[in-house]
Amino acid sequence: MNKVLILGGGTAGTLCANRLRRMFTPEQLSLTVVDENDEHLYQPGLLFVPFGTGGVDDITRPRGEQLRAEIGFVQQRIERVEVADNRVHLADGRILDYDVLVIATGTVLAPEETEGLTGPGWLEKVFTFYSPEGATALAGALSRFTGGRIVVNIVDLPIKCPVAPLEFSFLADAYFHERGMRDRVDITYVTPLDGPFTKPVCARVLNGMFEGRQINFVGEFNTASVDGEAGVLTSFDGRQIPFDLAVVIPAHSGAPYVAASAGLGDELGFVPTDMHTLQSTVAPNVFAIGDAAAVPTSKAGSVAHFEGEVLVENIRHFLAGEPLSAAYDGHTNCFIETGFAKAMLIDFNYETEPVTGHYPSPVGLPLLKESRANHLGKLMFESMYWHSLLPGRDLPGVTSLMPRSGKHLDDLIRKEAT
Repeated sequence: MNKVLILGGGTAGTLCANRLRRMFTPEQLSLTVVDENDEHLYQPGLLFVPFGTGGVDDITRPRGEQLRAEIGFVQQRIERVEVADNRVHLADGRILDYDVLVIATGTVLAPEETEGLTGPGWLEKVFTFYSPEGATALAGALSRFTGGRIVVNIVDLPIKCPVAPLEFSFLADAYFHERGMRDRVDITYVTPLDGPFTKPVCARVLNGMFEGRQINFVGEFNTASVDGEAGVLTSFDGRQIPFDLAVVIPAHSGAPYVAASAGLGDELGFVPTDMHTLQSTVAPNVFAIGDAAAVPTSKAGSVAHFEGEVLVENIRHFLAGEPLSAAYDGHTNCFIETGFAKAMLIDFNYETEPVTGHYPSPVGLPLLKESRANHLGKLMFESMYWHSLLPGRDLPGVTSLMPRSGKHLDDLIRKEAT
């Protein structure tokens, strides 16, 4: 019987394990998931915690309970992988062997990489909503805020959920409007990118929204240090941005064991991976999925979902000695909360940037346009996450391939021509 070992019990690892169990019986395939804790966090929900519309307990469930029957769960920290010997070493001394290894341990925050970030002022004037502790502390700070300069700062890329800092900025605008004090709050969005998003058409739309909401934009700012006492961000080129409250998205890296495993990861601790098959370039029996994979697309939950469909099929092909399918096209979609009970939806892949139209068909949700329907879609997705996506069920009308139907692709072609 073949053994599949999945490192990581988050979104990617859980849906992958559940899809494999639906495909293979326990007699055909042994499945084990390893994670250092038993707390499965619905990470998109952290965005709402600072604004008092949810708590961390509401979006956290036991990891083991999200796995189908007869999937093993080992709660232990991973020390390293010996790729050549097909073995994984755990912190308690155990060694697990495998026939196929799936790396699904995502990203970790690395605030220590930025000078001063966790120094004086941390969780007092300087926060992040990318962790449960930070999001909870930020909720208190926002409720006490009486006016001044708020800076939303992305330190470096890549980061998980790249649209979340944009959403925070829009929700902060709405939050202070609703409190009747928006005129006393200056909001500035600071990023190392030259625009608010990596795709030009979407970036132009977001720029217009920033201008309409009077949210300042500072691009190509590479943060060198954060001084919480003085309330100043400093870039490597010497520019400074003052703040009264900073919301910082720290640098990210791969899980520490990846760097500790010879030949497994790149310089950031992510696993070099074929962008279409999701087979690693490290060894043919090693696959990577979700944020842990070094592929040229967003580190977003939807990516893990779409990759999962392709990855489990390719594990089946690999075990059968068949050629792998190069079927993953980089499909990504994201809801972008824009405040005032509205949201925008974007859908794109490796080759096609976000365009207008509808998703997943001509009668679906509007693309690249604010609507209440998109806001409701974002709120409804949490239930779909727990009851459909994680259990490995297919979502009606939603496939790993980016749909072209309903998209105004001709408009994009005309814009590129001009």
